[in-house]
Amino acid sequence: MDDIRLVAPLFDAYRVFYKAPSDPHGAFAFLHERWSRRESALFIAFDDGVPVGFVHLYPLFLSVAMRSLWLLNDLYVHPGSRKAGVGRLLMRRAERHAHETGAAGLTLSTAFDNKAAQALYTSEGYVRDEHFWVFLKTLDGTTP
Repeated sequence: MDDIRLVAPLFDAYRVFYKAPSDPHGAFAFLHERWSRRESALFIAFDDGVPVGFVHLYPLFLSVAMRSLWLLNDLYVHPGSRKAGVGRLLMRRAERHAHETGAAGLTLSTAFDNKAAQALYTSEGYVRDEHFWVFLKTLDGTTP
């Protein structure tokens, strides 16, 4: 619970990075709900007790393969800690979690213009899917 309270400001900053309005209380409530319902796995990078980044994973399933898969939905590193390998360490922790849980692997998506993230993902062995298009329909008309 203490870790969720500590990482909530980073989660809020992540949302703002993707053009969502700041909502510190909502960020905490969202993370707390995922934790209390055991709906996700959240790993936090600390530097001298201060959170500097996080990776947030959600479980998925590959029906055809009859295996689980983790969605690497959120990865964020505080701007002052970027270029220090924090994002890479968080990605490797996510991969280790997938391995520990017997998952087939991880999947993720990122914005077309997020070139820094794309370079990191590619360097960690992720391959851009050339076979499937992603479609999204929100029920309240908002853009994620």
